[in-house]
Amino acid sequence: MAEYNGFALHDLQDEGDDHHNLHLQNHNSIANLHSLNIPGWYVDIPYGWSGEAHLYRMEKVLFHGKSEFQEVTVFQSSSHGKIVILNGAIQLTEKDQFVYQEMLTHLALCSIPNPKKVLLIGGGDGGILKEISRHSSVEQIDICEIDEMVINAYNKFFPDIAIGYKDPRVNLHIGHGIEFLKSIPQGTYDVIILDAFQCVGPYEEELGDKWFMETVARGLRPGGVMSSPADSLWLKDFTIADYIAKLRKVFKGSVSYGWCTTPAYVSGMIGFMVCSTEGPPVDFKHPINPLNPENYGVANGPPLYYNSEVHTAAFCLPSFATKKMFGSKI
Repeated sequence: MAEYNGFALHDLQDEGDDHHNLHLQNHNSIANLHSLNIPGWYVDIPYGWSGEAHLYRMEKVLFHGKSEFQEVTVFQSSSHGKIVILNGAIQLTEKDQFVYQEMLTHLALCSIPNPKKVLLIGGGDGGILKEISRHSSVEQIDICEIDEMVINAYNKFFPDIAIGYKDPRVNLHIGHGIEFLKSIPQGTYDVIILDAFQCVGPYEEELGDKWFMETVARGLRPGGVMSSPADSLWLKDFTIADYIAKLRKVFKGSVSYGWCTTPAYVSGMIGFMVCSTEGPPVDFKHPINPLNPENYGVANGPPLYYNSEVHTAAFCLPSFATKKMFGSKI
């Protein structure tokens, strides 16, 4: 689950200890935060949300590892089940991980007829692969993940999520997502799902880069769809209309912002940006490729959050958000 920037977890004691002192490393040079130290708790201070912090009581650290790319910690919390911290930011909580994974996947795949080739950038936990597996029309699922340590950690501690790798249509590529995107022929995929970057919004660099988005669009066939996480409606500096306008210039098709509730995210919600390339029109608000209730793919049951009604409702914005997008006449 891609998330906002946070503050790193440091000075962990030996694996298996029930209580640990959690120290905040200030990545953004905000004064007076180094002294904040609450034994037995993980303190998450999301970048861009001044004056807010979320606390999670730790019962036990299950894993702590560092690769050449990332630092990963898995701990058992008292209220959200197992939690994954990736480079100092909450990556996934057992309590609500399915919400993000289902919405990021199905808002895209349920909006076009018979998707056959899907590319996932990131998503090493396997949850999005699990959701893609529910679509019987899909013939090829490529995933590009940079870090094998992440894959191994999820296989060990979250087997019900990592089950997505068991789909025989999955092809795993270990490497950098941007380099993989540059290497693929034009028009290869029906859907590209981005889960290796921060949210579309004012604090994301790569997803706001025109060249990068042009590379994503190039990999899609006409009428193909890109799905990415986006920032919260409640983020002060996030002007949805500006990002829709920028993405429409690149993808040249439909662009829509959707959202859903997720308890572990700052403000209790997260957004999604879905874009289609020039070609057959895509109406994201009205899914034309509903999930088959009898096809679970490799999952152990039906989706827990997503359905066709939730799909349509995701694109209904509250009044304050429509005013920010379209002006006071709405």
